[in-house]
Amino acid sequence: MDWGLKRRMADIVRQPGGRAVMLAVDHGYFLGPTERLENPARTVRPLVQHCDSLMLTRGVLRACVNPNSRVPVVLRVSGGPSIIGEDLSDEQITVGIRDALRLGASALAMSVFVGARHERQTVVNLGRLVDEAEEYGVPVLAVTAVGKEMARDARYLSLACRMAAEQGARIVKTYYCEGFERVVESCPVPVIIAGGKKIGERSALELTASAVAAGAVGVDMGRNIWQSDHPVAMIKAVRSIVHDKRTAAEAYSLYGQLARQEGRGAGAAQEGGGPRQGGRPQGRQQDRLQKGGPRQGGRPQGRQQDRLQKGGQQQRQQQGGREQGQPRPQGQGRQGQPRPQGQGRQGQPRPQGQPRPQGQGRQADPKKNQMQNVQGGQKDRAAQGGGGQQEAAPP
Repeated sequence: MDWGLKRRMADIVRQPGGRAVMLAVDHGYFLGPTERLENPARTVRPLVQHCDSLMLTRGVLRACVNPNSRVPVVLRVSGGPSIIGEDLSDEQITVGIRDALRLGASALAMSVFVGARHERQTVVNLGRLVDEAEEYGVPVLAVTAVGKEMARDARYLSLACRMAAEQGARIVKTYYCEGFERVVESCPVPVIIAGGKKIGERSALELTASAVAAGAVGVDMGRNIWQSDHPVAMIKAVRSIVHDKRTAAEAYSLYGQLARQEGRGAGAAQEGGGPRQGGRPQGRQQDRLQKGGPRQGGRPQGRQQDRLQKGGQQQRQQQGGREQGQPRPQGQGRQGQPRPQGQGRQGQPRPQGQPRPQGQGRQADPKKNQMQNVQGGQKDRAAQGGGGQQEAAPP
């Protein structure tokens, strides 16, 4: 094995532990937009940082995976029939080695259908793919798929895995079964297990732990991760078994803890009223508007009115309890204190003979006020009498 091949293998089966967590998102090549993989980019984005490698097709890789993620790619290069066709085993090689190299693939993946109608075709295609890939130092991963009549027992899976290894596959992906140790012992290359259809989180973690304990180097899991209600928590729990050697019970406890944290985070976002506006969540903003109305001059109306009312009460108290409309006692200023004669409003003496500053009133003069009251009464009587001559005001 030359350096390039070793380097690519190390991308998938991580050292020094020799374990692998591969995330499978290649299901669309025959299933189409399966549940929770309708939008591959949305599915992959939060998970890619938690997997050791990503198994997918070239179309999804180019369209949905950020190249800055630097995740090793296991490229699906076989296909043909769909889930609604007559025979899923009728696959051919659909991607050339040059395009795989352009995409920077760390490994190539294809299915072999031992015991199915097109068994010979898929096994021969595997051998040809290995010839081409080995020339460029790219390992091939063989996916052992079963026909409709095949049972997933240790005898069958041992046969399929051994045939794939004999054709030159560097890694084999297969299913877990009772007596899995026999499958691993009879296969001379690393074995990883498929997650299969969606099952409960606890069961999926027990499957992972049992397979690793029986000799598998890791998992290539898809639906049991991204169809989980908490996919990030699930892939972290799987990693804890594969890399950290936790038990299934410990991993399930971790999953529950992480799922609760996700739930609290989502609940806090909902209670906050959605996206922030003006630096506050909508819910809190609406509460403030209901309490005080729309803001005017930087304060809600309710609080502004309260301040105005309080200010009016304080002013009346400072003026000695005088209600609005009542005259101020003579000789008192606005604060209820007597102003010394000869002083202005600020309590400073004003020199005689100088004009009073504009806007300042005169001090109360009792005699002049009495004269103005007499003249005002004469004007009123003249108006009521229908045209009596009005006296001119004195200069």
